[in-house]
Amino acid sequence: MSLSLDLASALIPLIGQTFAPPKTVNVSDGSGVTLSVDLLSVESLGVSCEELRLDVPSLGAATLDLLKQWGDGLCKRITYLLENLGPLEYDAQGNQVLIRSTPPDQAAPGTTKYYEIQLSSHGAGRFSLRRYRNDASNPGRVPVPIQVTHEQLAKLVNDLTATVPAQP
Repeated sequence: MSLSLDLASALIPLIGQTFAPPKTVNVSDGSGVTLSVDLLSVESLGVSCEELRLDVPSLGAATLDLLKQWGDGLCKRITYLLENLGPLEYDAQGNQVLIRSTPPDQAAPGTTKYYEIQLSSHGAGRFSLRRYRNDASNPGRVPVPIQVTHEQLAKLVNDLTATVPAQP
């Protein structure tokens, strides 16, 4: 089975539930790739989650160029979230790529919301997706729930795994 199908199966018994603190659901494939979703609620149409992570052991020693390749692939394929995504920063020393919403959501005056993806080769290669809100009246940012339909979540998981670059 695929990670998206395994995740869908794991979510079925959780429909109608909310979680505080978040409930982490993990699914793995045969190659050691592990998907973790920190769930806040599961409904019949979708989920609300705090963070989505994909650990890819084969990318544990990935170069910055390989992470850039993964990031570029993600930005081209993931076009169905609330905002488009684009690379923001490349950290050669930390071997990390930072991707954010381009442009971020500024529909409410004084408030900015955006998705943030971090790709890293530390430990297992890791993808992390979160959503944040900045308020002009308060310094700093606060995490806000990622809300997606079950269909969007399955597509996101499939796009994550499809864009993982092969190690040379």
